[in-house]
Amino acid sequence: MSAATAVRSTAPSTLRLAWIHTRYQLTETLRVPIAVVGNCLFPALALVFFVVPQDAVASDPVVATGAIGQLSVFAVMSTCMFTYGVGVAEDRERPFDTFLRTLPAGAVPQLVGRVATGITFVVLALVPVLLIGWLLTSATVSPGRLALGVVALVLAGMPFLLLGFGVGYLLSAKAALPVAQVVLFPMAFAGGIFLPPQMFPGWLDAVSLALPSRAGRDGVVWALVGGEATWLTPVVWAAWTAAAGVLAVWAYRRDEGRRFR
Repeated sequence: MSAATAVRSTAPSTLRLAWIHTRYQLTETLRVPIAVVGNCLFPALALVFFVVPQDAVASDPVVATGAIGQLSVFAVMSTCMFTYGVGVAEDRERPFDTFLRTLPAGAVPQLVGRVATGITFVVLALVPVLLIGWLLTSATVSPGRLALGVVALVLAGMPFLLLGFGVGYLLSAKAALPVAQVVLFPMAFAGGIFLPPQMFPGWLDAVSLALPSRAGRDGVVWALVGGEATWLTPVVWAAWTAAAGVLAVWAYRRDEGRRFR
């Protein structure tokens, strides 16, 4: 068999295995519906309690659109930290996961399946936020701004996706859950997700500018409604993405060395 033929025969097999892993992981998660409901419900409830009752916010198209963008960032952060952080840690404690990682197919199909599962739950978490915003606020956005916002939202989630993998491969399931919560909620509050940064005291605003949640929030809001952009946002995002990527790779190799040497 030539090298070109081998590549052509391997690609469909990898995609097929990735689809099997995606279906398996989705099924495993959906067997505990409260995990899915909680992930989808909290950002929507935050919108209902903090945005909709405030007429000055809900009736202003620009402010309402920015608020929905902020809570969309939180939905992505939450899904990444729990799906990749807690989910990977739980998988590592199952004998079946150990068996899968010893198979000749390698880690790529399982990794693609995990990422596809996370994307599915991100979409599920965003649907109620967007519906509530559309029905109960004056939020509006042009197709071009919406497309730019989707790109910004994907970029905003990258540091948390990698950070989630790092937590999942470093810690046990019992430790990963509280660590994910400790990382998620303080970063969300300090990043201006629940309160606009304009309400922060000077010292908190300075700290906030160095966080990936603030970079993600500012990037998504700028993409949706425009405004003044700052050079610090892409720098902070790139630094956190690189650092989280190093952590994820190191944690994965550390786990491989300890469990499969």
